[in-house]
This record gives sequence, structure tokens and C-alpha cells, in this order.
Amino acid sequence: MSCGGMPTTTNRTLWPINGGAIALQPGWFQGHATAFFYINLGFGTDGPSGGPPNMSFPMVPVFQIVGPSKNPYPGSFCLPQVPLPANTTVKAGDNATIQVIEVAVHGASLFSCVDITFADPKDVAEVNETNCFNSTDIQFNNVYSIGAGDSSSGAPAPTLAISRTLLLPLVGILAFTLL
Repeated sequence: MSCGGMPTTTNRTLWPINGGAIALQPGWFQGHATAFFYINLGFGTDGPSGGPPNMSFPMVPVFQIVGPSKNPYPGSFCLPQVPLPANTTVKAGDNATIQVIEVAVHGASLFSCVDITFADPKDVAEVNETNCFNSTDIQFNNVYSIGAGDSSSGAPAPTLAISRTLLLPLVGILAFTLL
């Protein structure tokens, strides 16, 4: 499977069978002052180009980062213990691909992947403060749903995923429009 235009690699990274760290540098390009992140996992090598058939296993809930500027900026963040997706099991030697999707404020989606081989945790470098750290100028926001009200038909009410950072400007725009 291709990811961001890149084919699957034969030089796979060892990743612990009980989950591991993921570190990113999100501000390489202009327009990434805020971004939503999705981290997914695809199992196996039976898909296109020797990768997984799909990336349909979310590893963490979607989250948002807020950087210091819309211009390119240095800095990184690290999630020290990203678990395996719920209801999945692996053994040492299994292959998979971790997919990171960054959706920038202007709508561009950037895809990045790492091909991994699961390994016993003792065979993987220890995660510590020298290889897994967060820059002080990158903040995190939760992304949550706001219910649209009860439905008399018994069908679930639609929800809108929105971050706290985006909600206040939207309320301000709405208030300005109503004046």
C-alpha cells in the first residue's frame, strides 16, 4: 500500500507488541498553526504494493494541536505509549503499517506512514525523555461532539465534531453576522 506516494519499505522499524511511542514534527510547512491528527494501523502485507489491505484500525482518538504560528516552526510532540487498537492482537514478527494523517487548518491532508515489525518490548529501544518529548510551544486540544438534540424518530441525533479552539471564532463570526 502506498502512503503519501511512498511504497512500502523493506527496512521496517521494530515496534513493541504492547504498543509504543510515536513522535512527530508537525510544523514543517506554512498553514499548520492548527491541525487535526489521526493515527491508524493497517495489519499485514497482503494489500497493494505489499502493504496492508487498509488502515482501518484507529490507535488513538482524533486530537488537535495548536502551534505557535501559521508559518513553518520547529518543535515536536511525542505520544509515549500508543496502544494497539481495541480488540486486536499481534505476535512478534507480524508486519503492519502505522499511518499518521495531519489535516491542516486550510483543509490539506498530509499522510505519513511507517512500516513496522512487531517485536518483544525488550528488543526495542527504551522510550525516555531524550527520545520522546513535547516542545513547549505546541498545545493539544481535545476534539469532541456537540449533540444536535433529541430525535423523535428514535434515530440517533446527528453530531458535529468540533474543537474548542475553533468554536469561539465561529461564535464570534455568527455574532458579527447577526449584528
